[in-house]
Amino acid sequence: MLRVFSGVSNLAKGIVLLLVGAAVFFVMKSLQAPEIPWFAVSEAIPVEADSSLVGPIQYTVDARGQSPVYFDFSRGSVESGSEPYDWDLEINRFNIKSNGGDGFFGDGGIQDLGSVDFNSLQSVPEEGYIQNSQERDITNLAMDHWYNYNWINHLLAPRSNVFAVRTADSRYAFLEILSYYCAGARAGCLTFNYYYQGNGSRFF
Repeated sequence: MLRVFSGVSNLAKGIVLLLVGAAVFFVMKSLQAPEIPWFAVSEAIPVEADSSLVGPIQYTVDARGQSPVYFDFSRGSVESGSEPYDWDLEINRFNIKSNGGDGFFGDGGIQDLGSVDFNSLQSVPEEGYIQNSQERDITNLAMDHWYNYNWINHLLAPRSNVFAVRTADSRYAFLEILSYYCAGARAGCLTFNYYYQGNGSRFF
């Protein structure tokens, strides 16, 4: 009888040691310095798309400052934000808003399409776009969780989701976020790929 209990005890010890070893492995793995993808900040060169389809275009916005940065799909560039309809996205570090909702002049909104193939997407929905909410200091809930946050190394990693955007003047674009880091792994530079349809249709 004692031998049976002894065998069970040894088995339990083995399982505990295995679990502890696995935990130590995963902790050590998470503490390793990860490779952080980063991109140079794009030059602001506005070019009117008019009624053309443009994309895929990769763009990096420097949103590290205290003031937000404004991006306009129709010109493919950051803008001053001084004109109420001349921008589509307001970016301030990891916060992304549309130009639409209470207190905003445009009709913009954002919709999370989930994990779809960016390069195979041929159309975006007509309805279901979320505008900014004044809850929690004004956010766009569609962009509330575009990233995964690592509590150990405090890094943001974009999810593989694609986001449809209704612009301030009710045209359409869609984007995927590639990175949140500038040169030297400094946080606050948002890099994304996008398509923009200048003719007003939802088809790409």
